[in-house]
Amino acid sequence: MTRVLVVDDEPDFRRALAVTLRSHGYTVVAAADGDEALQLAAEVPPDLVVLDLGLPVLDGIGVLTRLRAWSTVPVLVLSGRSDSADKVDALDAGADDYVTKPFGIDELLARLRVMERRVSSDAESAPVSLGNVRIDAGARRVTVGAEEVRLTPTEWHLLDVFLRSPGRLLSQRELLAEVWGPGYETAQGNLRLYMAQLRRKLEADPSRPVHFVNEPGLGYRFQP
Repeated sequence: MTRVLVVDDEPDFRRALAVTLRSHGYTVVAAADGDEALQLAAEVPPDLVVLDLGLPVLDGIGVLTRLRAWSTVPVLVLSGRSDSADKVDALDAGADDYVTKPFGIDELLARLRVMERRVSSDAESAPVSLGNVRIDAGARRVTVGAEEVRLTPTEWHLLDVFLRSPGRLLSQRELLAEVWGPGYETAQGNLRLYMAQLRRKLEADPSRPVHFVNEPGLGYRFQP
């Protein structure tokens, strides 16, 4: 059974979310602040973390920064802040996904299921070689020759989708929904930006990609 660590300083919200998640088959542990969350995560590592940004003393970004020093557990950030800069900060700190309060429970559950599928896919993925680039999704490691290349969480999410579907044309809408979740199906700018970053890091010549190929008006195809 998937173990979820819920971190939120509002007792009623924390309790209600825990009850809802348990009713959908999750095992839930809860923390009211950042220090307690890090302690629980270290004692019995969770499979997923649902983390509020607006925590007292040690806020959500601080928790993410410390957590990412030793754990790759998927983290879904919750926040009442709608500013895109806050989302970028959270994603850059290591969050895997972001939901703005108030949110629908169906959306939250869908995003958790996506993260679970990514974890399962990573565990089953064999290393892939693209010329002198070696991708080990299970170990979350990419090397170009002898040099390690760092991917952001979102770049990993996008790469995971391609690794699961080699040779298949993936529409822009499909990629956006899978990586960014509901509500982002028309955010083509996000996809273009992250495709450019992936190509810069993984293609021998990013201006003439041979592995991450764009089919204009249709989508992208991963050619191992």
